[in-house]
Amino acid sequence: MITSVKNQKVKHWRKLKQKKERDRHEQFLIEGYHLIEEAHNSDWSIQEIIYQEQASISNDWYEYPLFEVTENIMEAITETKTPQGIAAIVEKKNKRGMNFTTALVLDHVQDPGNVGTMIRTADAAGFDTVILGDGSADVYNNKVLRASQGSIFHIDLFEANLLNEVTRWQNEGITIWTTGLTDHAKEYRQLYAPDRLALIVGNEGAGVQNDLIQQADENVVIPIFGKAESLNVSTAAGIMMYHIAETKKNHL
Repeated sequence: MITSVKNQKVKHWRKLKQKKERDRHEQFLIEGYHLIEEAHNSDWSIQEIIYQEQASISNDWYEYPLFEVTENIMEAITETKTPQGIAAIVEKKNKRGMNFTTALVLDHVQDPGNVGTMIRTADAAGFDTVILGDGSADVYNNKVLRASQGSIFHIDLFEANLLNEVTRWQNEGITIWTTGLTDHAKEYRQLYAPDRLALIVGNEGAGVQNDLIQQADENVVIPIFGKAESLNVSTAAGIMMYHIAETKKNHL
């Protein structure tokens, strides 16, 4: 059993709370039974499982290196207020090429809860890819992981400079939709999703940057019927993604 916070393993696990360390080691830490089971059932690589004495270990997990720790160690390496007494170290996936059919693209979406929720919704709506533009929350941030409820293990994830990528996508036959109010915007129900599509949603306050709006094939809005000034970005993205999924389904 590991009992000291000065242990080299513990020092490493604690450092994974920082993005620069996750990037450096190509690893991240997940907390709780559900996320570990989702990772185990995927093609992602679990490298270590860390557990407290009272935690139950699935028989399927004995294939991984197991490290028993004290409660104070678990509290030191995790960020959840009431951890379940079990965590795991997962290796990041190196994606070879950004090749997608239907992608949700996040432009400077900074709130981790929104990012995780949208990844989960994209997974549920049948999108195959989520692309995070510059300035978006790190997909391996603990709050993103928890909000995604394991969907990061079901869907392709990429980081990209969107201004560099949009023209390339269009040249490959991918249609670009952006959200936001412009003179030429169309209500989302007027549009039918093409075979290959990238839906770009923007920053919680500023929306999609103007350069991307200008490059887009369509700019899309969701009508507001009440007195609210706007919709939360994850709510708007969810409405749009299910509209896209439904129109694609109806055209099969």
